[in-house]
Amino acid sequence: MAMITAEPFGATKAGEPVTRWTLQNSAGMSVRIISYACAVQSITVPDRNGDPIDVALGYDDLAGYEAGSCFFGAFVGRYANRIKGAAFELNGRRYTLEKNQGNNHLHGAYCHQVFDGSVENDTLVFRRVSPDGEEGYPGTLRFEVRYTLREDNALVIDYRAETDADTVVNFTNHTYFNLNGTGDILNHRLTLAASRFTEGDTETLPTGNILPVDGTPMDFRGGKVIGEGIASDYGQVALCRGYDHNFILDTDGILMRQFAEAEGDVSGIRLKAYTTQPAVQLYTGNYVDDDSAPHGKGGVRYPRYAGFCLETQHYPCSPNYPQFPSTVLRPGETYRHTTIYRFMK
Repeated sequence: MAMITAEPFGATKAGEPVTRWTLQNSAGMSVRIISYACAVQSITVPDRNGDPIDVALGYDDLAGYEAGSCFFGAFVGRYANRIKGAAFELNGRRYTLEKNQGNNHLHGAYCHQVFDGSVENDTLVFRRVSPDGEEGYPGTLRFEVRYTLREDNALVIDYRAETDADTVVNFTNHTYFNLNGTGDILNHRLTLAASRFTEGDTETLPTGNILPVDGTPMDFRGGKVIGEGIASDYGQVALCRGYDHNFILDTDGILMRQFAEAEGDVSGIRLKAYTTQPAVQLYTGNYVDDDSAPHGKGGVRYPRYAGFCLETQHYPCSPNYPQFPSTVLRPGETYRHTTIYRFMK
């Protein structure tokens, strides 16, 4: 059972106090999480030599999280990823959302809010009530995100939500991993159990088309170095200066299965990822060097491709594409998903 301790982590510009929790197990792994955005600030694990390495990108202080534009470690919602035109229809009614990325809606407000946190047994729990109409979403949403650190060096993230009116929900976590701790992730080896992906347009919004990965740089099924195809002239990669795509997982109807494995070439640290979600957004930090915060942890300005994200989710913009799996949550139902990131050497 992990030991969990708490300490102050400053206050927001609005004067809200923020707490930082440290989860520590007996195997030498620790995770730090702050109540601002429920953000994973650090993940420290032993490398092949037993030396501790922080494998998560982030900031040393709260000012970085408030100023930053990369969502480092953040819990994301009410709807992860992009919604085209910041609008969708539900039950014949059109809902207009906050436009926070050009003409579109990206991720939502939770990554800029302070949450109430508490420790329940060996789990850190954050809860919040999102009122009807917040950012334009219908329904009062009561939800929680739970972080558990296991003795096998697995960080378990559980999401739960209930609503009093029909709404859409799509939660994820936006941690950037660098399994070497420094530099870029181009020589990390990545395997991804995904035979298809949703085609993106020039704004990284889905077109509605689903494409096969066969014969393209999008194919990670057999495992390959991330940098192998990142500079490809293949249209989908060139549009994003790398990978920023929704991969449809080959789940075969299994509720929880391993969908990814990555390895740092220098540290030897391996990451295995599991989820109940139907898809994952692979993002390779294509614009991390444009972060609006002055620097990351240790005063370092992160370079392009400094980290990669495995944002488990439903498809982007699903409310506007009936052919995509539904993200509608109705009264009496419970939104429930789990993602696990397990580290080993």
